[in-house]
Amino acid sequence: QVQLVESGGGLVQPGGSLRLACAASGFPFSRVAMSWYRQAPGKERELVAGISSGGGSTNYADSVKGRFTISRDNAKNTVYLQMNSLKPEDTAVYYCMRAGNVWGQGTQVTVST
Repeated sequence: QVQLVESGGGLVQPGGSLRLACAASGFPFSRVAMSWYRQAPGKERELVAGISSGGGSTNYADSVKGRFTISRDNAKNTVYLQMNSLKPEDTAVYYCMRAGNVWGQGTQVTVST
């Protein structure tokens, strides 16, 4: 029943931008905090950004502060991650997570020339 589906990943040049989306279903989305994580090859999954249920509070990893913005549209059951000024070290599979350790399948982001 619970499902998180990420989209929007792809190949982008350094300095470019991408907007990821996570479509949620099967639970009361507007009542639940959401997060974006990422995992690069050979590395553990790391927290990128989080957002409270109503969207009024956000948190970011130091490595992405000032470049990434997390937001949500509770009417659409969707959480977004706007990624600007992308760097090669941002290359990873990006995952949407619901509070309670529920994960999407991930979307690949590759930053390369």
